[in-house]
Amino acid sequence: MTDHPAHASFTAMEHGTAEDWQVIASHFSPFAKALPDRVLAHLRLLDGDYGGFPIDRLQHSLQTATRAHQAGESEDYVVMALLHDIGDTLGSYNHPDIAAAILKPFVSEELHWITAQHGIFQGYYFFHHLGMDRDMREAYRGHPHFEATARFCERYDQAAFDPAFASAPLDFFEPMVRRVMAAPLSSIYKSAVD
Repeated sequence: MTDHPAHASFTAMEHGTAEDWQVIASHFSPFAKALPDRVLAHLRLLDGDYGGFPIDRLQHSLQTATRAHQAGESEDYVVMALLHDIGDTLGSYNHPDIAAAILKPFVSEELHWITAQHGIFQGYYFFHHLGMDRDMREAYRGHPHFEATARFCERYDQAAFDPAFASAPLDFFEPMVRRVMAAPLSSIYKSAVD
């Protein structure tokens, strides 16, 4: 039991006190530790959302992650594959940015870059059908993570729309999400949860 108030007393941050920030800090750690619950709940919002695709967005996410897992990719890679399109519900025009922002504290710079750029790289497989430049990804040729991103899209993302594919259920991936998101690798707030 704490002996301080449940809420900070300031109305503007410039008037905050050390006691106020102790109150806020006491709330931060439990909230941060529940991030996997919120991420999994948000991922479930993709269930039934087809957007015209052969399978819904949740099944696409599960299929992408299952394919990566079956190929022997690392746990953090599999979690990245699972969450790469989690931004579809809120970022119709920038879903990779949303997924990348969620993953950034918990994955390597390479996995973060793959997530952030997969939309452009995925375009190689369909942009030309929409009158767009399928080679837009070529602007990144020479980047250290270009080949890894092209590989992710080729092997896992663009191939994950098969209604007959037996994906692992979300429950299978839940422990992986919890382990990967247990503690940030990098964040300005890392010390607040250490």
